[in-house]
Amino acid sequence: RERRPHFKAFCVLTTGYGQEGKFSGPLKPMKLSIFEGQEPSQIIFQFKVNSPAVSFELTGETDNTFKIEPDGLLYLIKPLDRETRSIYNLQVAALDAHGTIVEGPVPITIEVKDINDNRPTFLQPKYEGSVRQNSRPGKPFMYVNATDLDDPATLNGQLFYEIVIQLPKINNVMYFQINNKTGAISLTRQGAQELDPIKNPSYSLVVSVKDMGGQTENSFSDSTSVDITVMENIWKAPQPVEIVENSTDPHPIKITQVQWNDPGAQYSLFEKEKRPTFPFSIDQEGYIYVTQPLDREEKDSYVFYALAKDEHGKPLSYPLEIRVKVKDINDNPPTCPSAVTVFEVQENEILGSNIGTLSARDMDEENTVNSILGYRIVEQTPQIPMDGLFLVQTYSGVFQLAKRSLKKQDTPHYNLTVQVSDKDFKTLCAVRINVIDINDQIPIFKKSDYGNLTIPENTKIGSIILTIQATDADEPFTGSSKILYRITQGDSEGRLGVDTDPRTNAGYVTVKKPLDFETAAVSNIIFKAENPEPLVPGVAYNESSFAKFTLIVTNVNEAPVFSQYVFQARVSEDVATGTKVGNVTAKDPEGLDIRYSLRGDTRGWLKIDPVTGEIFSAAPLDREAESVYRVKVVATEVGGSSLTSVSDFHLSLTDVNDNPPRLAQEYTGLFLCHPLSASGSLIFQATDDDWQSFRGPQFTFSLGSESLQKDWEVLKINGTHARLSTKHTNFEEGVYDIPIRINDGGRPPLEGTVSLPVTFCTCVEGRCFRPAARQPGIPTMGMAVGILLTTLLVIGIILAVVFIRMKTNKGKDNVQSAQASEVQPLRS
Repeated sequence: RERRPHFKAFCVLTTGYGQEGKFSGPLKPMKLSIFEGQEPSQIIFQFKVNSPAVSFELTGETDNTFKIEPDGLLYLIKPLDRETRSIYNLQVAALDAHGTIVEGPVPITIEVKDINDNRPTFLQPKYEGSVRQNSRPGKPFMYVNATDLDDPATLNGQLFYEIVIQLPKINNVMYFQINNKTGAISLTRQGAQELDPIKNPSYSLVVSVKDMGGQTENSFSDSTSVDITVMENIWKAPQPVEIVENSTDPHPIKITQVQWNDPGAQYSLFEKEKRPTFPFSIDQEGYIYVTQPLDREEKDSYVFYALAKDEHGKPLSYPLEIRVKVKDINDNPPTCPSAVTVFEVQENEILGSNIGTLSARDMDEENTVNSILGYRIVEQTPQIPMDGLFLVQTYSGVFQLAKRSLKKQDTPHYNLTVQVSDKDFKTLCAVRINVIDINDQIPIFKKSDYGNLTIPENTKIGSIILTIQATDADEPFTGSSKILYRITQGDSEGRLGVDTDPRTNAGYVTVKKPLDFETAAVSNIIFKAENPEPLVPGVAYNESSFAKFTLIVTNVNEAPVFSQYVFQARVSEDVATGTKVGNVTAKDPEGLDIRYSLRGDTRGWLKIDPVTGEIFSAAPLDREAESVYRVKVVATEVGGSSLTSVSDFHLSLTDVNDNPPRLAQEYTGLFLCHPLSASGSLIFQATDDDWQSFRGPQFTFSLGSESLQKDWEVLKINGTHARLSTKHTNFEEGVYDIPIRINDGGRPPLEGTVSLPVTFCTCVEGRCFRPAARQPGIPTMGMAVGILLTTLLVIGIILAVVFIRMKTNKGKDNVQSAQASEVQPLRS
């Protein structure tokens, strides 16, 4: 007889019945998961069957690893190894005493769960690689790879790469980084900027790999060395290029070259400025060409970029900046600033005085020999009293008086022809010099006192209230004869202004700011008339250039003025009647008393003290009816013209908890299908007319009667919704009105009781079916059938009588026809 093994313990199951501590059960298909590496003779499961089964048979992929005892104990013979085999498909059958299968076989799947029993291992003991300086940070230039025989779908097989040593390590800065999941090695941002093969041509790294995702102390690890050679970067921006403008050589012309570190790169050019034409191109050898002649005066320099991409169109590195300067040639003549340049000179100017500057232009490059201009006067018209009255500085274009002071009676103007030249071109420019009169005459008022001027204080701004006039004997329409008027006394607040008519020099006194009888009823205004040009030495303004008038402002009754356009106040909606809720203030410009009243108080909530403007509550306030109560406040002056002004008063009402909760809607169609097969439930929602905080309402729910607790329960879902559920299924058909208490949790809390009607009814296709009840005056089904049969009988009798009469009439007609045929021959 086979000796039964000694069982040490139950296997550690991760799924299946074992997870609930049930290691036995009936024979049925199941899937069990067992950790690898457990000792042999571990019980997995015990199958139980009823008579006539007396033993069990195990078949399938047993692999000499599993065995079953006659009493149904399934156990391990030797440890499991997931790396050798991860799934076992077994079959278990129950046999009777004769060895005949009476139950099964049923499939039993054994899944071997992984444990961390394998160390990660690098594929190479040493790695070698190379990288170009200034390579793009984060772009992998080599990989290290390790393997782990544990399950990659678990932490046991998840590998974590890390650089643990970098030699040399300059200033404690890491130049290299590794992707901890893929093993890809790339440069850090500092490495891309600082790596230099001249300073350090090579680096050594120690890279470690851990399993368990590198997260636990129990992980296994391995390490390898990585030697990296730093190579010089040939992807460098070329030196700036100079191209002579308007070249006549055949295009395109090769101007420079860029080159990627490795062959096969795809080159392209782009510019940040999206110009209509881009006069450069690049070939796949990296040579850059200018494709057409350039014009420096159109654009003197170009900045664009060269980009290298791989075969997938992804950039291999940062773009290179290409700078092109367009070299100037002298291809533009000087240009005059205008058709005629006009200067003015006073007739008493001294010799050497600066008359003006002629600023010709040259489109060629500045500060080069191509753009240096020279000036020379070639003709003066008229030559009165002599030629050569003017000279011009050769390189600055500054004109000066050369020989004598000018007199307007000799000639009012001179025309000069000036030659402007650069290295290769000459241009003639026209200059006109006007001789102007000197300012040796002062403005003189026609009258010095304009008397009294009386105007009302509500005169509109911009109104002309007075016209004044001064004259000047200097040359008309020059700066010497133009007159400007200025108020020197009597108007410190700038209420008045004077505008000059440029043709007549008349001065129009206008109102610039509102006038005010209460602050300035009478003002003595003094004007001064002066020229924009300074007077010549020895001439000064005197009393002839001053005038005055007296401004008398008459009073106009003005309406009261409120201190604010809108008055606002805030109170709680439950304030007692008669509580002061705010006040308004107004002032009458004439100092009259004011009386206040309200307008638009449609709800009668407020009253106002007519003297003080204090506003009080006159009735209970209700925020739910109106959260901001808006009325008009009227201020009326007492006496005078009884003028009024209107302002707004806005009263904001803050909420108090004065509304009990209620149902959010009318629930008239709630039903449950009768009879209940399981407990039923219905969801309902509550609301509250009070203001809710940002958290929303927070209602609590309970049954309105303790006697209902054996049949019903109410459970809160959230702050506004609850579920009404039955506690059993023994309900009769009909309508149940369930009282629900809802508490809002306010301060103070308010509670409301609502009735929720629930109908138990027969359901047809998911809808409540209710037989129509007989209404008064409506016949029953039997009565309706009787009425219908009676009606049909009466109709049948009527049809029969009509049919018989038709037969009778037809017989009479036939007899009469026969008699008529017999009598007819006798008549003939």
